[in-house]
Amino acid sequence: MTSRYAPPKDLSAYAWLSIGAALVTIGMKAFAAWLTGSVGLLSDAAESVVNLVAAVVALIVLKIAIKPADEDHQFGHSKAEYFSAITEGVMIFAAAAFIVVSSVERIITPVMPEQLGVGLAISVAASAVNGVVAWVLHRRGRAERSATLLADSKHLATDVVTSVAVLLGVTLVAVTKMPVLDAVVALGAGLNIMWSGYKVIKESIDGLMDVAPGAEALEAINEVLDRHRRDGVIDFHAVRVREAGSRRFAHIHVLVPGRWSVKQGHDFTEELIDELVAVDANLRVSAHLEPIEDPRSYEDLEDV
Repeated sequence: MTSRYAPPKDLSAYAWLSIGAALVTIGMKAFAAWLTGSVGLLSDAAESVVNLVAAVVALIVLKIAIKPADEDHQFGHSKAEYFSAITEGVMIFAAAAFIVVSSVERIITPVMPEQLGVGLAISVAASAVNGVVAWVLHRRGRAERSATLLADSKHLATDVVTSVAVLLGVTLVAVTKMPVLDAVVALGAGLNIMWSGYKVIKESIDGLMDVAPGAEALEAINEVLDRHRRDGVIDFHAVRVREAGSRRFAHIHVLVPGRWSVKQGHDFTEELIDELVAVDANLRVSAHLEPIEDPRSYEDLEDV
């Protein structure tokens, strides 16, 4: 018998894409930083190193997340994605700390960067690579509800924002001949990276705490339930939905007439679950059948 639930998708190809982009941009940005001596470009290269480590972690976690449920993990392994996202958040903080320290040192003792034209051109090309990959990962992450890909896309997007700020700072240095501006812009970029790291960590912790999905996912579930509600005949309560990585788990109490046979109630519930999964392929549904006339059917409302 085939399952109504589709198996999880292997998204590791996108982690390999991120790894490739990180390797390319590390080489380009490190060369630009060495060529110019710019602390801003050095901070940009440091963040790309973090991108590489995070992408490797993402690859490992995505392979774990698609493993089927087993005796020790009876709800599957999808929550493993949150550990990758938290790791990325911590690494973002580490990169930010390096950038801030380097920037403060250069504010105290400014150094005029050299060969800025070539360095800027290389950095722009590296940023373009990251921008394209971030867009691809974000689209796929939203489509598949992958916390890992979304965190990776945000990380790369932050890298692009940082690069733009650094390029602005280096350009100002070239125009004004004031090297301290290079360090000031790098410091601002570092603080911005810290904020991005905080948001990634917070979202991942919410997932580990079984946070409810967004309004769009809940609305899709309620639309299906509302189509079947009939006053005094069919109703639903104690509807609880939680997210776990790319999957959502729904627990629903189905209220039907007590005169229905077991088979009639079972058939109705099975058809209802099929409708819910049809509107959300990542949903896993557990339903509890109860007689609508029995007062005991409503005792569990206090626990909702």
